[in-house]
Amino acid sequence: MRLFTALVLYRLLLPLLFIAAFPGWLVKMRRRGGFGTRLGERIGIYTTPLEYEPCGAVHLHAVSVGEAMLALKLIREWQRSEPGRRFVLATGTATGHALATSAMVPGLRVTYAPLDFPSMVRRYLTRFEPAQIVLIEGEVWPHLLLACRKRAIPVRLVNARMSPRSASRFRRFAPWLRPVYRLLDAVAIQEADDAEIWEILGIDRHKILTTGSLKFDPGSGEPPTRRPEFQQMLDTFGNNRPVILAASTHPGEDALIAQAIREASPDALAVIVPRHAERRAEVMVDLKKAGFLVRLRSAEPTTGADRRCVFIIDSTGELRDWTAHADVVIIGKSFLSTGGQNPCEAILAGKPVILGPHMENFQPLANRLIADDGCISAQNAAALPQAILTALDPQNAQAMTRRASALLALHNGATRRILKLLTA
Repeated sequence: MRLFTALVLYRLLLPLLFIAAFPGWLVKMRRRGGFGTRLGERIGIYTTPLEYEPCGAVHLHAVSVGEAMLALKLIREWQRSEPGRRFVLATGTATGHALATSAMVPGLRVTYAPLDFPSMVRRYLTRFEPAQIVLIEGEVWPHLLLACRKRAIPVRLVNARMSPRSASRFRRFAPWLRPVYRLLDAVAIQEADDAEIWEILGIDRHKILTTGSLKFDPGSGEPPTRRPEFQQMLDTFGNNRPVILAASTHPGEDALIAQAIREASPDALAVIVPRHAERRAEVMVDLKKAGFLVRLRSAEPTTGADRRCVFIIDSTGELRDWTAHADVVIIGKSFLSTGGQNPCEAILAGKPVILGPHMENFQPLANRLIADDGCISAQNAAALPQAILTALDPQNAQAMTRRASALLALHNGATRRILKLLTA
């Protein structure tokens, strides 16, 4: 009865939410180049001839760019043990779709995940007949779960995480969410402490497996790698300059961080990597207002020896390897926005990390890094210049990166444990 009531409410709200979100979604698709990328697949319209579709494949659903990268990491590892296995990666955004397509993974069909309307979900499942569906991190869609249960298609959620803020909301609405979450066949969680909230949401204890984090697993996938073409770009700004990289910045942080870098070390090169590449114009305006010169990664190479010049990486999917060229990495979305971004790529690259006060989405890892002196926590913008100076000291940097790497090693093998669950 509770499931029936919850579905009635969901079906009443879903069209309203879709109508409210549709204009903003169109703007995002236009900015991110989504039109012309088989966008009709979102509503169950497919142009690929049916005989060429990989029916019976494993499907991974990844809404964001970050989730798509995790899905690709899992697929590559899976293919090492099962070379003939076929996969479909269903993304929710144009940038995620572009990233997955450009990866050119053999045997991978990239599509858009269907909107969670019953007719669209039915067309998707009838066309592909998935062997199983793997949800990455947290996207749970009621109609998809119901349709899969009726067709005996197992659905497993991996790399599941729950921020304290989300856990509080989920506890409040658990009676209404429980009938939907019970439809999951298994949940692989990052932290053992999260098991309680998943049990509250109706997952049987024997279906919950603590695997560690797919993101934080240093033993799978390629580590950040220095690229000669990246170094050539950096060399145009002058040789032997310290490189301080601001990773995945959000609105307002770009100029703030660039000013802190200039105050701490006027000789350092500030490299800004916005979370969304389409923000390039906004970032340029903010930096120029603050008195900086700006050069885009996408522009023709020119000399940037002027110490006021800031280098903006307006590309998608390159942040991992840019961190390998940095001397210090500052984590974005942690100063003026809530949530923070993933510090693990910088740690894997062996770089000292500076966190702002807002790391809610990575709270367990951030807390342990701070407690173990594996990073520097700058509690506000005023503290950032001193944090940069501390991180630039070679002795401090070496000690920090050693402690951070040891903490990250606790997640070693997470990918292997997740695959064991999915292939059982």
